[in-house]
Amino acid sequence: MKRMLTAALAATALLLAGGCGDDGDTSATTTTTSSAAVSYPVTVGDLTLDARPEKIVSLTPTATEMLFAIGAGSQVTAVDDQSTYPAEAPKTDLSGFKPNAEAIAAKDPDLVVLSDDIDKIVSQLDKLKIPVFVTPAAKSLDQTYQQIEQLGTLTGHSSEAGALTTQMANDIDKIVAGVPKRTTPLSYYYELDPTFFTVTSKTFIGEVFSLFGMTNVADPADADGSKGGYPQLSQEAIVKSNPDTIFLADSKCCQQSAATVTKRTGWSTITAVKTGQIYALDDDIASRWGPRTVDLVRSVADAVAKVPA
Repeated sequence: MKRMLTAALAATALLLAGGCGDDGDTSATTTTTSSAAVSYPVTVGDLTLDARPEKIVSLTPTATEMLFAIGAGSQVTAVDDQSTYPAEAPKTDLSGFKPNAEAIAAKDPDLVVLSDDIDKIVSQLDKLKIPVFVTPAAKSLDQTYQQIEQLGTLTGHSSEAGALTTQMANDIDKIVAGVPKRTTPLSYYYELDPTFFTVTSKTFIGEVFSLFGMTNVADPADADGSKGGYPQLSQEAIVKSNPDTIFLADSKCCQQSAATVTKRTGWSTITAVKTGQIYALDDDIASRWGPRTVDLVRSVADAVAKVPA
């Protein structure tokens, strides 16, 4: 239910939910090197910190992954109930969906990281003199790299953050270069939930697929951007668009699979269904814009490579 609600809220699907299952090992692990001594105060945007934060509360799964990946994990004392990765993250019952200022303050944080200002939580925490940094859902890979480096600056791990973004960019370039170019672009339908909320090319996910020259069948449904890049399609529209491939970002939360898609009424005529080109993604990785984006790019590359030229 939470996943469907999140998809219905469009962009919030990538802001907060971050999937709903446990994560296995991936290539994105905690950086163990140390930054040289960092001089404080430091300023990022409107936020200035006079000293290195040692009691960070993260209420966004993506920021949690970023913090641990840049080596700031030991400074994180509490994370929200959706932060399932890495395993050592200090998960609590704090909520990013319904943030409670008193509950957050009880953790005595010297920095709180949020993805959205829900219920004006930022002003509530400001009144309590608690520093807040907001990392909204990235719309591009460049914005992901920027957020990682901003967190690096705030936490005293600038060098690790820079190394991480460089490695991510290099890995992604290598993965994309390893997929043969196609004379005719593949089309795709990307499913956020079984009610057919999806993404367009003008989103973070859309940019990932654009790396492979793929076309998004949902683009006409939000041509003017009024839906924020997250339209809801009808079954009829999906069938008519006849995508070459289907990617499921609701395999864990909503138990969707190639088998369940194949059984949907009217879908048997879709090319992706007829050819078996339906690919289940890890919900958590697919809904976060952090270090494991490399894993998402690799999953898409593996799928594209399987489609006959």
